[in-house]
Amino acid sequence: MAKRNRLTQRQKRQVSSNLEKRLSGGDCAIADEQLGEPLAGLVVGRFGQHADVEDDEGTVYRCNIRRTIGSVVCGDKVKFRPGKDLSLNVSGVIEAVAERQSVLTRPDFYDGIKPVAANIDQIIVVSAVLPALSLNIIDRYLVASEDVEIAPLLLLNKVEMLSKEQRQVVEESLALYRQIGYQVLLVSCKTGEGIDELAALLKDKTSVFVGQSGVGKSSLINKLLPGAEEAIGDVSDNSGLGQHTTTAAKLLRFPGGGNLIDSPGVREFALWHLPAERVTWCFKEFRDFLGGCKFRDCKHGDDPGCLIREAVQQGKISQERFDSYHKILSGMEEQRPARSRPPR
Repeated sequence: MAKRNRLTQRQKRQVSSNLEKRLSGGDCAIADEQLGEPLAGLVVGRFGQHADVEDDEGTVYRCNIRRTIGSVVCGDKVKFRPGKDLSLNVSGVIEAVAERQSVLTRPDFYDGIKPVAANIDQIIVVSAVLPALSLNIIDRYLVASEDVEIAPLLLLNKVEMLSKEQRQVVEESLALYRQIGYQVLLVSCKTGEGIDELAALLKDKTSVFVGQSGVGKSSLINKLLPGAEEAIGDVSDNSGLGQHTTTAAKLLRFPGGGNLIDSPGVREFALWHLPAERVTWCFKEFRDFLGGCKFRDCKHGDDPGCLIREAVQQGKISQERFDSYHKILSGMEEQRPARSRPPR
């Protein structure tokens, strides 16, 4: 009797994976005759190895991505060939990605700098009174926004939870951002405060929400777009942090014009990939004093002849922002992967 060949557990998993891919269309090349003529499209969703592309008529095709394409993210303008059979799970192929006008990126320990959204007009930095308002976290997002040179809007959510006295303290804290030229908006999904103003600021622009989990990004989206039905996570009683709810990147359209990108890749931005000099430049109120310090390698701490420190002492730069700047620098060094640290 012939010896019966048995598959190992690893081989069984591979066979199962290949079968699943064939059934979903993810591992097979779509035959040329099954594809239509090339069209212009907009990436409105990114799911694993596939992307959802919307054509000019509003039809959405789930597409494979050519291996020659480096990356595809929400907001990308692409050339694609739609599939003729829309009943297939995957019914198109992205052939090319247009040059991006702007791109929001984040560092990855393994893959370097990764794009997470493209062709963005503004970054909405969402904070809330729960978890506790942190100006240092706001400053981190502002550094990320300044680095990619995309205009930020500071949004404080859940303001209905503040007492009159607490609100006064918060507004005084946020006033320093208005003084250096940032737009600040206070909103509440429960009372509706600031929602109309926010909707007006989002109109005819492509925006992206960034902020820690639990600050109410999904609630804001549901308020602005009732049909979006975004899942809302609770804030943990133990950690005070929100639970992640967004699992895939998607682009949402406003009926009156404008797009909003919601992506799990923009919950929190690390800054360890930036040189210290770039972080300094990203504090916009520092720029008038850059290049004037006594020493070229000034660290803007206790260095003699530091113009930035002198500006702080003279009240031209806030002490809070100056302290936050140094806290960011020290935190970056702790977070930096060992292979990326400069030799001592």
